[in-house]
Amino acid sequence: MAQSQLTSADFEPLHVDQAESERIVGKSTSFWKDAWRRFGKNKLALAGIIVIALLALMAFIGAPISGENYKDNDLMSGNQTPSADHWFGTDSLGRDIFARTWEGAKISLFIGLMAAFLDLVIGVILGAVAGFVGGRVDEYIMRFADILSGVPYLLVVILLMVVMPQGLWTMILAMVITGWINMARIVRGQVMQMRSEEYVLASRSLGASNSRLLFKHLIPNTFGPILVTLTLTVPSAIFTEAFLSFLGLGVPAPLASWGVMTSDALGSFKYYPYQLFFPAFFICLTMLAFNVIGDGLRDALDPKERK
Repeated sequence: MAQSQLTSADFEPLHVDQAESERIVGKSTSFWKDAWRRFGKNKLALAGIIVIALLALMAFIGAPISGENYKDNDLMSGNQTPSADHWFGTDSLGRDIFARTWEGAKISLFIGLMAAFLDLVIGVILGAVAGFVGGRVDEYIMRFADILSGVPYLLVVILLMVVMPQGLWTMILAMVITGWINMARIVRGQVMQMRSEEYVLASRSLGASNSRLLFKHLIPNTFGPILVTLTLTVPSAIFTEAFLSFLGLGVPAPLASWGVMTSDALGSFKYYPYQLFFPAFFICLTMLAFNVIGDGLRDALDPKERK
């Protein structure tokens, strides 16, 4: 079968606008904007933020709303079930559990956030220095961290309680002594991975000092893992406070925390289970909220998930 012959008349030149051909389809966005967009699509993580915001709000306005003083004893009103007068009931000393719950929220959230903040500062500085300098400095810092990791945590707390007065800052200090290690190891690994990147070498060749390299380039580029670790450190600190208070090593009376309330309610749990339910419920709710926020941040900041 004869094939048709193509001629120049069969072709038509295509006129392409050079500016139009180089136009990028779709609006460009930064890494953080894209991460926030993906985080906003995580409904569970957004619900966690709302829960934490409501808990923080109630920690300040909850006790005034009740009209009760969280530390006033009234033995004649002891062990009352939840009612219109006492929304969460009263404990064995007649103290209003609703007011104590939100006062406990203030103490527990403060301990969790403060311990996490101190872990952040110490861990980021030591981890960044160890990863950036390397050599003997890295060896000394990491071996010191290994030694602290080998000491039983409860033993450290008990020793601190013996040599220091029992109180809020003693508990926070006990948490921070070993709490910074995980943060330091994560930051060290990230800095060691990035210190040989081209932009770091370029900054060094332009005369940037070591401190500028650390605080301008390396540490800001580790914000993703730092934020995820931070959000997971807060619930761990809150649980530790509850555990220590349950053992009688918590904040002293008349201060209230969720851990102290669970410890006080344990003896009467069989007859008055509501006294244990409310602080235990809010401990679980707070830990769950921070954990889903951490999971949401981890997914949002993962470069593999970027589209």
